[in-house]
Amino acid sequence: MADHAGERPSEWLTVVPATASDEPAVAGTGGDSAAATHAGPGELGASGVEARAPVVRLAGAVARTRDGLFAALTDALTLPAHFGRNWDALADVLRDRLTATPLTLHVEDAGQLLADEPAGQHARFLAVLGDVAAEAPHPLRVVLRERPPR
Repeated sequence: MADHAGERPSEWLTVVPATASDEPAVAGTGGDSAAATHAGPGELGASGVEARAPVVRLAGAVARTRDGLFAALTDALTLPAHFGRNWDALADVLRDRLTATPLTLHVEDAGQLLADEPAGQHARFLAVLGDVAAEAPHPLRVVLRERPPR
């Protein structure tokens, strides 16, 4: 990940552990067919997440594979048709998106994110997001939230 002097602090990633009082808050879980929903600006402001950034919610359960992740992100972020569905292309489209506005990506059931992929793909995804967060003109915030076992 890029770490250059004078860049935005590295607080781009927040991991929220599961607690018994947590309620699932995302479409795409529990049999829902939707992969992501958009929340209004400021919805997560009380929890310390960028209040002015549009919030895109993603269910980890629909992103267990790279194909599933890229499809869910394409739908949730309305990515362009030329999005190549690989890590470099994801970085490019996110940088383009962040030239216009900040963004908060909130992933529910984050433990399922890329769970069906070979080891290292989850770390690669976070590295891509970290690099983009460090280089983009507007903030990228990522919240990974694990749902408690039932």
